[in-house]
Amino acid sequence: MIGHLRGRLVVRSPERLLVECGGVGYEVLVSLSTFYEVERALAAGEGGEIALHVHTHVREDALALFGFWSEREKLLFERLIAVSGIGPKLARVILSGMPPEDLLAALAGRDATRLATIPGVGKKTAERMVLELADKVADLAGEGPAHAAASQGGDDVVSALVNLGYKAKLAEHAVAQARRETPDAEFAALLRDSLKRLSRA
Repeated sequence: MIGHLRGRLVVRSPERLLVECGGVGYEVLVSLSTFYEVERALAAGEGGEIALHVHTHVREDALALFGFWSEREKLLFERLIAVSGIGPKLARVILSGMPPEDLLAALAGRDATRLATIPGVGKKTAERMVLELADKVADLAGEGPAHAAASQGGDDVVSALVNLGYKAKLAEHAVAQARRETPDAEFAALLRDSLKRLSRA
């Protein structure tokens, strides 16, 4: 099992990274929270090498790597996929649809209504998440929120939101509102603000 990767970032997108380690390129699926951190590191001039905590998901017909900037997010992912009805794909969408600190707060507060605003998470799934995880996330709530950076346009933010399952018109409206309040917002900040607006809708 691969549990950690450190190498040169070859390709990046809000959904996946290609990391070269020892001449081998590993495709790693990531959440938006991890993508924020990768962009922040690159914007800070930390070089093209990154390190990721990795969860290796093995099935009979496939092997997929899920990468996380922090051990906390990896542990949260692994607790999510332990919930009945939540597989790795949905867990990644959940971590992308709500910042980890907000997700932990909603779980700890047993706020199933808020959790159900995440694309792909219906009322029953949200209730299962609360039932199975509310008492199991206290140890993960101690770390502060992730920082974000990297400048990109509003169209990229809309595209990322649509890929998460939001309707294009709703995504465009949320991005427009966020952009009006902070015209100079960078990609990660704009995306985070837009997600918060959509989760309150």
